[in-house]
Amino acid sequence: MAVSTSGENVIEVEGLRFRYPSSQREALACVDFVVRRGEFVGITGPSGAGKSTLCLCLKGLIPAGELSGRIRVAGNLVTRQSAYVERSALVFQDPETQIIGLTVAEDVAFGPENLKRDPESIRAAIPRVLHEVRLDAYEQAETYQLSGGQKQRLAIADALILEPDILLLDEPTSELDPVGKDEVFEVIAQLRRERDVTVVMVEHAAEQLAEMADRILVMDGGQIVDQGPPHLLYRSGATFHRPDGERAPQIAEVLYGLLQDGLIDESEFCAREQDAIDLLTDKLSRSRVRLASHG
Repeated sequence: MAVSTSGENVIEVEGLRFRYPSSQREALACVDFVVRRGEFVGITGPSGAGKSTLCLCLKGLIPAGELSGRIRVAGNLVTRQSAYVERSALVFQDPETQIIGLTVAEDVAFGPENLKRDPESIRAAIPRVLHEVRLDAYEQAETYQLSGGQKQRLAIADALILEPDILLLDEPTSELDPVGKDEVFEVIAQLRRERDVTVVMVEHAAEQLAEMADRILVMDGGQIVDQGPPHLLYRSGATFHRPDGERAPQIAEVLYGLLQDGLIDESEFCAREQDAIDLLTDKLSRSRVRLASHG
């Protein structure tokens, strides 16, 4: 469920360009966008579109290469010299690359300990953040024994204990089975309800993005080629609904076909499953009434 947003921009990207050493092509080619406080912005697009590079730059983990343009995150200008952006946290595609501790508690404590935070406050925060990601009673569990979904939720706990204002997630469900995907998305939905956190999520799961995102950016060739709220974006025939296009939610594909056949209006198009079910149920009911009245 989308959360209403208001207030200032917490991420501002202007004219961002990046080229890796020895590459002939720009990984990012004049990227411009803003993210408001409390907003959930999804980012999708084909492999090699520049999505992961963008996440690294937003976090201040700028790779080696040629960088130009401007990035401002949480009011701070991000440059190679500014390095790590403390008010944001990044969760990678593969949780194995982030898990350090032998036990869950050791792993969650690793980040704040490196930042030299108070040991008592760290101990007090561990059960709270584990509860938030539904890993209660796992404090002493060995990390290698966790399932893929549990490891990804642990990686999110590692981020949350740092109390970030901005949560950056780079394809966190791409290596998970359907159960693991659902677990991660449920945790993120809960965090949005309970914390004033801004989420930027690179993801291919179109159904989940349609349900949760306030706005979605589509990247290709290092550029943002389309963007908008799900109910507008997913009716774009230029970006979706064609053999070589990006995948839209299945319900959006159905409604797009109805739209093309003139059976629904553009204003009725939606991308969230329950909204579509309500729309189609209402239309079927009205059709039955008309048929009955002419019978």
